[in-house]
Amino acid sequence: MQKSSRLKRELKQLSKSPSHGISCWTVGENVDQLEATIIGQEGTPYNGGVFKLSIIIPERYPFEPPQVRFKTPIYHPNIDTAGRICLDILKMPPKGAWRPAHNISTLLKSIQVLIADPNPDDPLMVEISSEFKCNRQLFDQKAKQWTQKYATENDLKASKKILESFQQHFQDAPEFSQHVWSILHLLTHVPAFSRR
Repeated sequence: MQKSSRLKRELKQLSKSPSHGISCWTVGENVDQLEATIIGQEGTPYNGGVFKLSIIIPERYPFEPPQVRFKTPIYHPNIDTAGRICLDILKMPPKGAWRPAHNISTLLKSIQVLIADPNPDDPLMVEISSEFKCNRQLFDQKAKQWTQKYATENDLKASKKILESFQQHFQDAPEFSQHVWSILHLLTHVPAFSRR
């Protein structure tokens, strides 16, 4: 019960004061299963991409971290082909940095930072990490190609879900400008929208 009420509060807060480029919602009525999207930031090879994530909330949340995986393929040193993420906040101490004070918003912001600023010294994908360190131009080229191939054309449903989420919540949101920015960003950066 405590987990459920906390999650509802977190999701309500996320909808009222969304983080720039981040959206999250429940899968059906089940608060234990969430989906989220993170929009690739400008100035990175992921710019314009809509990256979808799956979030499973454990029974002992917030004392255990959620299980998060990328559903959208991404070319990244810290994210493998199965969507697993190498990030301290996703692990329990002593190896990890998860604390009960963290929440879904904190987690998604941390993943957003990781996307934009990879950590090649703690990789899941050794070859990509080596490429990132030794041939950044080639890494950026491949990351852009993957973003165009997997995170734009094939993620129209996720993009529409973001818009639906904004439509449901924008009237109660004090920071409506953030919603407008995200919608405009999708309309101008996701090719599938411009063709419809």
